[in-house]
Amino acid sequence: MPPGTDLPPRLGDPEVTNIDANLLSELRIERDQREDNAAASRRWVWVAVVLLVAASSVGAGWWFFAGRPMAVQAVAAVAPGVSSGGGAVLQATGYVTARRRATVSTQITGTLTQVLIEEGDRVEKGQVLARLEDSALKAALNAARANVQAAEAQGVQARAQLVQAQADSRRTDELVAQGMITKQAAEQARTTAATYVAQLDARLREGEAARAQLAQAKVNFDYTVVRAPFSGVITEKAAQVGEIVSPLSAGGGFTRTGVGTIVDMDSLEVDVDVNEAYIGQVKPDMPAEAVLDAYPDWTIPAHVVAIVPAADRGKATVKVRVAMEKKDARIVPDMGVRVSFLGQKREAAAPPPKGVLVPAQAVVQRDGRAVVFVVGGDGRAAQLAVTPAPQDFGTMKLIPQAVKAGDRVVLSPPDSLRDGAAVKVRDEAR
Repeated sequence: MPPGTDLPPRLGDPEVTNIDANLLSELRIERDQREDNAAASRRWVWVAVVLLVAASSVGAGWWFFAGRPMAVQAVAAVAPGVSSGGGAVLQATGYVTARRRATVSTQITGTLTQVLIEEGDRVEKGQVLARLEDSALKAALNAARANVQAAEAQGVQARAQLVQAQADSRRTDELVAQGMITKQAAEQARTTAATYVAQLDARLREGEAARAQLAQAKVNFDYTVVRAPFSGVITEKAAQVGEIVSPLSAGGGFTRTGVGTIVDMDSLEVDVDVNEAYIGQVKPDMPAEAVLDAYPDWTIPAHVVAIVPAADRGKATVKVRVAMEKKDARIVPDMGVRVSFLGQKREAAAPPPKGVLVPAQAVVQRDGRAVVFVVGGDGRAAQLAVTPAPQDFGTMKLIPQAVKAGDRVVLSPPDSLRDGAAVKVRDEAR
């Protein structure tokens, strides 16, 4: 190698081939040391396997429990009414009910030949709703009419015979007075007249019986026509032409027990369940406001009709009847309603505050700020930051922004509930 050059040694150079053999011997691994290293490697492999299995179990458990929807209770946010700015001492939920409702049926068993109603039809009292097959009853009615005519004819005949017998009796008496016939003949004439009197009386009674049978036949024939017992709206059509209708249950057969259901829309009111702990705040004739779940922006003036003197042991509630002071075609039976009981009726209605009302327990603290959880259509809870209004709305909080009327908010969200978590609404409140 020329002087002045500084190149690394290469294989085959004398310097490389003359490596000290002692250094090579120091690089050798003894047999015992190799076995110890192999055992240690196997132990680490088993430790890694155990850790991997544990991590998989934890991950599977987290996926199983975190992936399952969390059961929560939700309530619909409602728009405040015109008087919600104050005066509401209590709120309760209930349903629209009809005080006058009837399932119309027939009074006899028969086959329907006409059904003249459909759901939604408006009917008046006495209007024909359906007809039954009436051929047998019509024949019975005609027979009853004929019996009446026959009885009347027999009565006329008996009366004529009586008149003749009475005339014969008078002439016989005159002849007896003149001594022309015996007294026995006069007595026979009087007996004949008395007999015709009895026959006439029997014919008159038969005529009365025939007329009673005719009236009964007319009633039975009228039973083939089903009429509306009062004015209202048909909410259900329960039978069709050709079906058998009976006022009694057929015991598992195909016999219908009703033709249709009529509801008197003028008798609609609200039944609400008030917690028995607060029933003392409700009084008869107390002013109230009703808001239908279907129309959260529409407030209906109302008042308390009566407090039903009975409690529900299972729910610990008392039923209160509330009358709505305005009737409208949009109000139908079984609609959900939220009723606000007012301490006093306002003389001048103030404009409703902006926002929606939610129960106070739906607003919770997360990271130092107030939030609510809204259940979306995909079944997941969305966390929304809110700023509740400072006004008092009884048990409700006014949320000016972020939440819309009709949104379902979670009641008393658990600490484990997070934004985007899957939820399942159970026993949804109104």
